[in-house]
Amino acid sequence: ARELLDAYDSNSPIPIPPSARDPGFDLTAAYAVEAELTRLRRGSGRATVGRKVGFANKAIWRILKLETLVWGRIYDHTVHRAPGNEAVHSLAGRHAPRLEPEIVFQLRQPPTASADAAEILAAVEWYALGFEINDCLFPDWKFQAVDFVAAFGFHTALLIGEPRKMEVDQIPSLVDRLSRFQVGLYRDGVLVEEGSGRNVLRSPALCLGELASAVARRPEAEPLVAGEIISTGTLTAARPIAAGETWTARVDGLDLPELKLRLSLD
Repeated sequence: ARELLDAYDSNSPIPIPPSARDPGFDLTAAYAVEAELTRLRRGSGRATVGRKVGFANKAIWRILKLETLVWGRIYDHTVHRAPGNEAVHSLAGRHAPRLEPEIVFQLRQPPTASADAAEILAAVEWYALGFEINDCLFPDWKFQAVDFVAAFGFHTALLIGEPRKMEVDQIPSLVDRLSRFQVGLYRDGVLVEEGSGRNVLRSPALCLGELASAVARRPEAEPLVAGEIISTGTLTAARPIAAGETWTARVDGLDLPELKLRLSLD
Protein backbone atom coordinates (compact mmCIF):
# COMPACT_ATOMS: atom_id res chain seq x y z
CA ALA A 1 0.00 0.00 0.00
CA ARG A 2 2.78 2.44 0.86
CA GLU A 3 4.59 1.61 -2.36
CA LEU A 4 1.46 2.30 -4.42
CA LEU A 5 0.64 5.49 -2.52
CA ASP A 6 4.16 6.82 -2.98
CA ALA A 7 4.13 5.89 -6.67
CA TYR A 8 0.90 7.78 -7.38
CA ASP A 9 1.93 10.75 -5.28
CA SER A 10 5.26 11.02 -7.12
CA ASN A 11 4.05 9.83 -10.55
CA SER A 12 6.64 7.06 -10.51
CA PRO A 13 5.97 4.02 -12.76
CA ILE A 14 5.74 0.61 -11.11
CA PRO A 15 7.75 -1.79 -13.31
CA ILE A 16 6.22 -5.02 -11.98
CA PRO A 17 2.59 -5.19 -10.81
CA PRO A 18 1.75 -7.15 -7.63
CA SER A 19 0.20 -10.06 -9.54
CA ALA A 20 3.48 -10.66 -11.40
CA ARG A 21 5.49 -10.79 -8.16
CA ASP A 22 3.30 -13.24 -6.26
CA PRO A 23 0.94 -15.79 -7.90
CA GLY A 24 -0.91 -15.95 -4.58
CA PHE A 25 -1.85 -12.27 -4.67
CA ASP A 26 -5.62 -12.65 -4.96
CA LEU A 27 -8.68 -10.40 -4.63
CA THR A 28 -8.75 -10.77 -0.86
CA ALA A 29 -5.18 -9.49 -0.68
CA ALA A 30 -5.93 -6.74 -3.21
CA TYR A 31 -8.91 -5.46 -1.19
CA ALA A 32 -6.74 -5.57 1.94
CA VAL A 33 -4.26 -3.28 0.17
CA GLU A 34 -7.13 -1.01 -0.94
CA ALA A 35 -8.37 -0.86 2.66
CA GLU A 36 -4.89 0.08 3.88
CA LEU A 37 -4.68 2.81 1.23
CA THR A 38 -7.99 4.13 2.53
CA ARG A 39 -6.66 4.08 6.09
CA LEU A 40 -3.49 5.91 5.06
CA ARG A 41 -5.38 8.60 3.18
CA ARG A 42 -7.85 9.08 5.98
CA GLY A 43 -4.91 9.33 8.36
CA SER A 44 -3.50 12.17 6.26
CA GLY A 45 -6.77 14.11 6.56
CA ARG A 46 -8.58 12.95 3.42
CA ALA A 47 -12.16 11.68 3.50
CA THR A 48 -13.78 8.95 1.43
CA VAL A 49 -16.88 10.21 -0.39
CA GLY A 50 -17.89 7.17 -2.43
CA ARG A 51 -16.73 4.40 -4.76
CA LYS A 52 -15.95 3.81 -8.40
CA VAL A 53 -16.91 0.62 -10.22
CA GLY A 54 -14.51 -1.35 -12.37
CA PHE A 55 -15.18 -4.00 -15.02
CA ALA A 56 -18.95 -3.48 -15.31
CA ASN A 57 -19.07 -5.87 -18.24
CA LYS A 58 -19.67 -9.62 -17.95
CA ALA A 59 -17.57 -10.38 -21.03
CA ILE A 60 -14.59 -8.89 -19.18
CA TRP A 61 -15.42 -11.03 -16.11
CA ARG A 62 -14.82 -14.16 -18.18
CA ILE A 63 -11.49 -12.85 -19.46
CA LEU A 64 -10.28 -11.75 -16.02
CA LYS A 65 -11.84 -14.72 -14.18
CA LEU A 66 -14.07 -12.55 -12.04
CA GLU A 67 -17.41 -13.46 -10.50
CA THR A 68 -18.59 -9.86 -10.20
CA LEU A 69 -17.45 -6.28 -10.67
CA VAL A 70 -14.79 -4.64 -8.48
CA TRP A 71 -14.61 -1.26 -6.77
CA GLY A 72 -12.28 1.33 -5.32
CA ARG A 73 -12.68 4.32 -3.04
CA ILE A 74 -12.95 7.91 -4.24
CA TYR A 75 -11.98 10.87 -2.09
CA ASP A 76 -12.84 14.45 -1.23
CA HIS A 77 -9.76 15.70 -3.11
CA THR A 78 -10.41 13.61 -6.24
CA VAL A 79 -14.12 14.36 -6.77
CA HIS A 80 -14.96 17.72 -8.36
CA ARG A 81 -18.13 19.44 -9.60
CA ALA A 82 -18.38 21.05 -13.02
CA PRO A 83 -20.31 24.33 -12.61
CA GLY A 84 -22.30 25.05 -15.75
CA ASN A 85 -21.30 21.56 -16.96
CA GLU A 86 -17.85 22.78 -17.92
CA ALA A 87 -14.58 22.11 -16.12
CA VAL A 88 -10.83 22.46 -16.50
CA HIS A 89 -8.64 19.71 -15.11
CA SER A 90 -4.88 19.52 -14.88
CA LEU A 91 -3.05 16.38 -15.96
CA ALA A 92 0.15 17.52 -14.27
CA GLY A 93 1.75 14.57 -12.54
CA ARG A 94 -0.21 12.01 -14.53
CA HIS A 95 1.60 9.14 -16.26
CA ALA A 96 -0.74 7.63 -18.87
CA PRO A 97 -4.21 9.05 -18.16
CA ARG A 98 -7.43 7.88 -19.75
CA LEU A 99 -10.96 9.28 -19.66
CA GLU A 100 -14.27 7.49 -19.21
CA PRO A 101 -17.81 8.93 -19.47
CA GLU A 102 -20.01 7.50 -16.71
CA ILE A 103 -23.36 7.85 -14.98
CA VAL A 104 -22.89 8.96 -11.38
CA PHE A 105 -25.34 8.39 -8.52
CA GLN A 106 -25.51 9.75 -4.99
CA LEU A 107 -27.17 7.43 -2.49
CA ARG A 108 -30.17 8.51 -0.43
CA GLN A 109 -29.84 5.23 1.46
CA PRO A 110 -27.89 1.99 1.00
CA PRO A 111 -29.33 0.11 -2.00
CA THR A 112 -30.38 -3.49 -1.69
CA ALA A 113 -28.54 -6.18 -3.62
CA SER A 114 -31.45 -6.47 -6.04
CA ALA A 115 -32.03 -7.21 -9.70
CA ASP A 116 -35.01 -4.84 -9.70
CA ALA A 117 -33.90 -1.53 -11.22
CA ALA A 118 -36.84 0.44 -9.77
CA GLU A 119 -36.04 -0.77 -6.25
CA ILE A 120 -32.40 0.18 -6.73
CA LEU A 121 -33.23 3.67 -8.02
CA ALA A 122 -35.45 4.29 -5.00
CA ALA A 123 -32.23 4.42 -2.97
CA VAL A 124 -30.75 7.18 -5.18
CA GLU A 125 -30.78 10.88 -4.30
CA TRP A 126 -29.60 12.19 -7.69
CA TYR A 127 -27.94 11.14 -10.92
CA ALA A 128 -25.54 12.97 -13.23
CA LEU A 129 -23.14 12.60 -16.13
CA GLY A 130 -19.50 12.44 -15.15
CA PHE A 131 -15.97 11.98 -16.46
CA GLU A 132 -13.63 9.70 -14.57
CA ILE A 133 -9.90 10.10 -15.16
CA ASN A 134 -7.84 6.99 -14.51
CA ASP A 135 -4.08 6.52 -14.57
CA CYS A 136 -2.16 3.26 -14.67
CA LEU A 137 1.46 3.26 -13.50
CA PHE A 138 2.05 -0.29 -14.71
CA PRO A 139 3.84 -0.55 -18.11
CA ASP A 140 1.60 -0.24 -21.19
CA TRP A 141 -1.60 -0.50 -19.13
CA LYS A 142 -0.98 -4.24 -18.67
CA PHE A 143 -2.38 -5.62 -15.42
CA GLN A 144 -4.66 -8.16 -13.78
CA ALA A 145 -7.88 -7.40 -11.93
CA VAL A 146 -6.11 -7.72 -8.57
CA ASP A 147 -3.60 -5.04 -9.59
CA PHE A 148 -6.46 -2.71 -10.53
CA VAL A 149 -8.15 -3.18 -7.14
CA ALA A 150 -4.93 -2.69 -5.20
CA ALA A 151 -3.88 0.44 -7.10
CA PHE A 152 -6.83 2.72 -6.23
CA GLY A 153 -8.79 1.23 -9.14
CA PHE A 154 -6.49 3.60 -11.10
CA HIS A 155 -8.76 6.45 -9.95
CA THR A 156 -7.29 9.96 -9.99
CA ALA A 157 -10.32 12.21 -10.54
CA LEU A 158 -14.09 12.27 -11.05
CA LEU A 159 -15.72 15.38 -12.52
CA ILE A 160 -19.49 15.56 -12.11
CA GLY A 161 -21.93 17.55 -14.21
CA GLU A 162 -25.24 19.07 -13.15
CA PRO A 163 -27.23 16.48 -11.15
CA ARG A 164 -30.88 15.60 -11.60
CA LYS A 165 -32.88 14.81 -8.46
CA MET A 166 -34.38 11.34 -8.43
CA GLU A 167 -38.14 11.89 -8.31
CA VAL A 168 -40.17 8.88 -7.23
CA ASP A 169 -42.79 9.33 -9.94
CA GLN A 170 -40.07 9.37 -12.62
CA ILE A 171 -38.46 6.08 -11.60
CA PRO A 172 -40.52 3.78 -13.87
CA SER A 173 -39.64 5.87 -16.93
CA LEU A 174 -36.01 6.19 -15.86
CA VAL A 175 -35.68 2.41 -15.49
CA ASP A 176 -36.34 2.11 -19.22
CA ARG A 177 -34.30 5.13 -20.28
CA LEU A 178 -31.18 4.11 -18.33
CA SER A 179 -31.02 0.89 -20.32
CA ARG A 180 -31.61 2.59 -23.68
CA PHE A 181 -29.86 5.97 -23.67
CA GLN A 182 -26.92 6.72 -25.96
CA VAL A 183 -23.82 8.82 -25.35
CA GLY A 184 -21.49 10.44 -27.86
CA LEU A 185 -17.90 11.14 -26.83
CA TYR A 186 -16.16 14.00 -28.67
CA ARG A 187 -12.53 15.14 -28.70
CA ASP A 188 -12.08 18.73 -29.85
CA GLY A 189 -15.54 18.63 -31.41
CA VAL A 190 -14.98 15.41 -33.37
CA LEU A 191 -16.97 12.28 -32.49
CA VAL A 192 -14.59 9.51 -31.45
CA GLU A 193 -17.00 6.94 -30.02
CA GLU A 194 -20.59 6.20 -29.13
CA GLY A 195 -21.74 4.22 -26.12
CA SER A 196 -24.86 3.18 -24.28
CA GLY A 197 -26.27 2.52 -20.84
CA ARG A 198 -26.40 -1.14 -21.81
CA ASN A 199 -22.61 -1.23 -21.75
CA VAL A 200 -22.62 -1.24 -17.93
CA LEU A 201 -24.42 -4.46 -17.03
CA ARG A 202 -27.40 -3.48 -19.20
CA SER A 203 -28.07 -0.35 -17.11
CA PRO A 204 -26.24 1.89 -14.62
CA ALA A 205 -29.08 1.11 -12.19
CA LEU A 206 -28.40 -2.62 -12.42
CA CYS A 207 -24.70 -1.88 -12.06
CA LEU A 208 -25.44 -0.12 -8.76
CA GLY A 209 -27.38 -3.17 -7.60
CA GLU A 210 -24.48 -5.43 -8.56
CA LEU A 211 -22.12 -3.20 -6.58
CA ALA A 212 -24.33 -3.62 -3.52
CA SER A 213 -24.21 -7.37 -4.03
CA ALA A 214 -20.43 -7.41 -4.54
CA VAL A 215 -19.81 -5.39 -1.37
CA ALA A 216 -22.14 -7.66 0.61
CA ARG A 217 -20.15 -10.70 -0.51
CA ARG A 218 -17.10 -9.36 1.33
CA PRO A 219 -17.86 -9.16 5.06
CA GLU A 220 -14.61 -7.25 5.64
CA ALA A 221 -15.71 -4.45 3.30
CA GLU A 222 -17.26 -1.27 4.64
CA PRO A 223 -20.97 -1.30 3.66
CA LEU A 224 -22.45 1.26 1.33
CA VAL A 225 -23.93 4.20 3.23
CA ALA A 226 -26.22 7.15 2.54
CA GLY A 227 -24.48 10.06 0.84
CA GLU A 228 -21.93 7.99 -1.06
CA ILE A 229 -21.20 9.02 -4.65
CA ILE A 230 -21.04 6.04 -6.99
CA SER A 231 -19.45 6.16 -10.46
CA THR A 232 -21.00 3.22 -12.28
CA GLY A 233 -18.51 2.26 -14.99
CA THR A 234 -17.54 3.55 -18.38
CA LEU A 235 -20.13 3.84 -21.14
CA THR A 236 -17.45 3.70 -23.85
CA ALA A 237 -13.90 2.41 -24.09
CA ALA A 238 -11.45 4.32 -21.90
CA ARG A 239 -9.73 6.89 -24.11
CA PRO A 240 -6.12 8.14 -23.78
CA ILE A 241 -6.08 11.88 -23.13
CA ALA A 242 -3.55 14.73 -23.27
CA ALA A 243 -3.26 18.33 -22.13
CA GLY A 244 -4.70 20.81 -24.62
CA GLU A 245 -7.63 18.60 -25.58
CA THR A 246 -11.30 19.36 -24.92
CA TRP A 247 -13.61 16.40 -24.36
CA THR A 248 -17.40 16.52 -24.50
CA ALA A 249 -20.02 13.90 -23.65
CA ARG A 250 -23.51 14.32 -25.10
CA VAL A 251 -26.39 12.13 -23.96
CA ASP A 252 -29.46 11.21 -25.99
CA GLY A 253 -32.33 9.69 -24.05
CA LEU A 254 -31.73 11.15 -20.58
CA ASP A 255 -32.43 14.62 -19.24
CA LEU A 256 -28.77 15.39 -18.70
CA PRO A 257 -26.91 18.32 -20.29
CA GLU A 258 -23.67 17.77 -22.19
CA LEU A 259 -20.51 17.78 -20.11
CA LYS A 260 -17.36 19.51 -21.36
CA LEU A 261 -13.85 19.09 -19.98
CA ARG A 262 -10.73 20.98 -20.99
CA LEU A 263 -7.43 19.37 -20.07
CA SER A 264 -4.38 21.38 -19.09
CA LEU A 265 -1.00 21.09 -17.40
CA ASP A 266 -1.63 24.01 -15.04
